[in-house]
Amino acid sequence: MSPSLEVVLLLCALVPLSNGQDPLGWLFHRHFQNQYFGSPQDCPDECDCPPTFPVAMYCDGRGLTAMPSVPSRIKYLYLQNNAIKALPDSALDNATSLVWLFLHHNQLTSDAVGQKVFSRLEGLERLYLQHNNLNSIPPSLPRSLRDLRINHNNIEKVTPADLEGMDNLTLLHLHDNAITDMGASLKTLRSLTLLDLSGNNLTKVPDGLPEQLHQFYLESNAIDSLPEGFLGGLAQLQFVRLAHNQLTDKGIPPNTFNVTGLVELDLSYNNLERIPSVSSTLQHLYLQANHIKEFTLGSFCSIVDVTNYSKLQTLRLDGNEIGREDIPSESALCLRQAFTIDI
Repeated sequence: MSPSLEVVLLLCALVPLSNGQDPLGWLFHRHFQNQYFGSPQDCPDECDCPPTFPVAMYCDGRGLTAMPSVPSRIKYLYLQNNAIKALPDSALDNATSLVWLFLHHNQLTSDAVGQKVFSRLEGLERLYLQHNNLNSIPPSLPRSLRDLRINHNNIEKVTPADLEGMDNLTLLHLHDNAITDMGASLKTLRSLTLLDLSGNNLTKVPDGLPEQLHQFYLESNAIDSLPEGFLGGLAQLQFVRLAHNQLTDKGIPPNTFNVTGLVELDLSYNNLERIPSVSSTLQHLYLQANHIKEFTLGSFCSIVDVTNYSKLQTLRLDGNEIGREDIPSESALCLRQAFTIDI
């Protein structure tokens, strides 16, 4: 028998039985747990509020169908992986200190989300609403938001009012919805660095892309053409993904992708017959599964000599109508840094 267990048993023998109560009951009774171990008394029974992290409340994966009460001290609220169906206006009245709110993988519908439920959360920075049943972006979202994830819903349209005043928003995940129109909703998002609109029903590139954009994902839409110079004013942009669209050579204006700063460009699974011109500073180019019939070295190097060459490291051309024998011998000089050429 361990020494610690002996001590516990000795204490039990010394504690007099009172009214037939278990002398060890104090170890398991919630009141005494709160008293001796500091577990907050205002924590809902269905959630966990760790004494070592008193500003967090964990209610994830508990089978909840309704919002629990939230103590005013809570800053980090985890409600993902439940079956919550509604967020009434009063659901977060007491939770005005929230910084993170995770509600992904629930059963929320737009009709059941209160018009003002988020309006008092003036310090909220992260809001996760992905994998619900929303058909619109909830109204009155806090302007303090930095990270908004509302992907895998049923949203069809985004209006300027939906994102108005969100000067601090840096990450916006809207992928895997049913969006057909973004309007001018992006123009005011001056801090946005990541925009994911993949897996929607867009037929054109949205207007007013934010100047600070660093990552732009538009794959799996129905885009067949690109606007003239749409990357010209995006000096910070490094990653562009346009795979699984309907792009043709005619729909891409000359030198659209010949912009410095771009690191990765994905144009795979489109309807291209030629390799578009790209900047010599581009490092990764994905063109697999198109209808390309010719390897045009001029798409990578306007001049081929010892000092002028492409920085391309990865080039995928597999699934096209050319073979390795179509690569000109001069490519060894132009593409000297390429360690992967799939054809």
